[in-house]
Amino acid sequence: MVSKKKWSCWWIINISLQVSQSALNIPLITDPRFIDNCVKAHNKVRAMVSPTAANMKTMSWDHELATLAKSWAMECKFRHNSCLALSYKCGTKYQFVGENIWLGPLRKFTADSAVVAWYNETVFYDYYTHKCSKVCGHYTQVVWANTNKVGCALAMCPNLAGEGAAIFVCDYGPPGNYLRTFPYINGKTCSLCDKDETCVKKLCQRSAKPAETSNSRPSSRPQGSRPAKGSASQQKACSVLALYLLSIFL
Repeated sequence: MVSKKKWSCWWIINISLQVSQSALNIPLITDPRFIDNCVKAHNKVRAMVSPTAANMKTMSWDHELATLAKSWAMECKFRHNSCLALSYKCGTKYQFVGENIWLGPLRKFTADSAVVAWYNETVFYDYYTHKCSKVCGHYTQVVWANTNKVGCALAMCPNLAGEGAAIFVCDYGPPGNYLRTFPYINGKTCSLCDKDETCVKKLCQRSAKPAETSNSRPSSRPQGSRPAKGSASQQKACSVLALYLLSIFL
């Protein structure tokens, strides 16, 4: 069991890192605006496919996938997570997971521009022959009809492309890009939606479930209680470490 003193120290460090990310305009995976931007960017291009899709589902956010994307983004490796092709090894409810990665300057990043860059690979993909003339796997994952969950994350990775470089990772469930399988069924828009789905903005959207009530995290110690004797030096050390972490990023 982790002692209260150690937990308190790690809590300070965690808050410091979150402040550092905020200072660099790195959104948290719980940021409603970031979530909305990522989901809207995907659904916008999914509704644009040509030829039209009869069974294209609406995407929504998945926190497990976002957590997976964040952990991999923080590794700062411009390659796919090694767990993706391993059955139930990514820590999500999905047996396998799909993934797209974008790398570029933070100052130029928006979720929309990254997703559009993936979608633009459509020029290399021939739907009728189901062949790619160049790389088009990012596109086919983005428009994979049965993929209805996405989770994304952004991290700074100067080791990959110099100061100011950022990596954007999106993970998908269920995954796409199965061999000898078309990303979607061509046909009249929404003509093959499931019975419990309705057509919303050219996408098959399932009826919304009641929002879940999230429990707030308990405080680190009971209100009004005092730190244990002898903890002052540790608190000072934690504060110094927190200031050091902030100095690196600010």
